[in-house]
Amino acid sequence: MRTILEDLYCGNITPNEQQMTPGSELKRAVDRVTKCENQLMEQLEETEQETLTKLIRSQHEINSITATENFILGFRLGVRLMAECMDENDGDIWTGGE
Repeated sequence: MRTILEDLYCGNITPNEQQMTPGSELKRAVDRVTKCENQLMEQLEETEQETLTKLIRSQHEINSITATENFILGFRLGVRLMAECMDENDGDIWTGGE
């Protein structure tokens, strides 16, 4: 536990900077998107390329916001699960000492 807290304090925990596994489903999907993007760019005029670039950047922004929100929601759910696990007086059978 101390190591995780030290890593958090030192800024060594960055869940948004994960590496893709070569050959994974995600990597293949990213490669397909990149290929399609490059093909579209070749077919478009300069002003249309700018519009496509703005669209792609906006989608990246949406994805980043969504990932952040999902991380926070998942973390909060984990904390609620841990808090409930610590509540010994929530059932029909009391496990206390008296």
